[in-house]
Order: sequence, then C-alpha cells, then structure tokens
Amino acid sequence: MIVRREEPADIEGIRAVHTAAFPAPDEGQVPVEVGLVDALRASDAWVPALSLVACEPGNDQLIGHVVCTRASVAGRPALGLGPLGVLPGRQRQGVGSALMHAVLAAADALDFPVVVLLGHPGYYPRFGFRPAAELGIVPPDPSWREAFQARPLAAYTDDVQGEFAYAAPFTEL
Repeated sequence: MIVRREEPADIEGIRAVHTAAFPAPDEGQVPVEVGLVDALRASDAWVPALSLVACEPGNDQLIGHVVCTRASVAGRPALGLGPLGVLPGRQRQGVGSALMHAVLAAADALDFPVVVLLGHPGYYPRFGFRPAAELGIVPPDPSWREAFQARPLAAYTDDVQGEFAYAAPFTEL
C-alpha cells in the first residue's frame, strides 16, 4: 500500500471509501462522513497536506482516507482528526494504522501542537492519544468523556488548555 496526499482526481474515490466504511443514516442516504469531508474541503479549515489516502500500488485504487482540519483550543491552533475511513474488505490489515502514523507525522512537521478526536478509546491510544481531559482540553459536549482524546505533538506546551472547537462543518452537519 502507498500513503500519499489527496489529489483532485481522488475526490470520488474518497467519497466511495467513506460511503463503504460508515453506515448511512437511512436507506438510500449517504453517510454523514461523506458530506463532512466535502464540507471540510470547502472550508477555510482545510489543510491540503493533511488529507491523506491509502491506495494499492500500481492501480491507485483508494482503500482508505484520513483528514485533519484546523480547530482550536481556547483560541489557539489545534487540529481535529476525522473522519478516518477504510474499505471494509481492507480493515484490520494495517491501512488505518498507516494512515494514522502518516497524518500524525505530517501534522507534527507542520508544527501544530495537538491533534484531537472523538473516537474509540480502545483503538486510538496505540497512536499516543489519551483522554483530552488529562491535558486540560475540554470537549464541546461533556458526554463524550473517554472518547474525546488528544495527542500532543512536538510543538505542544502545557498552556494549550481550555475548550476545544472543531471546524465549523463539524457542527453544521
């Protein structure tokens, strides 16, 4: 597998990945994640270097996608991770892990201090995520508890604390 930056020709393939990876709210509808990625791409929160795809070598078939977008912690720069999607037939084969390692390394290289996500507490700690509350980062919804996680990067300092705000498309959908 190859992990690389999203290219304009990948947009339909990214939609297909998220359509297959996530459940639709109702029969005949597309998953929320599909519209979310489109809305994020159209927003000022989009960071092109942090939209990565995994593909098969030689045929460029997309098998996974991850994105981080601009967010904030008490007005300071941060990143919100998600969605992360992998085709069902390629899950549990290291695709998601490869995408996570790549996007975290890219975010670190861009000097963002912290990446925050809402995700399964049994999966994300392997990438250095821990409950955001341990870092003093407050979720927009208090019911998120352990699923609201943060990963400090090299530019992180202890004063990156306070209320977290996702990019506008997260709250508009």
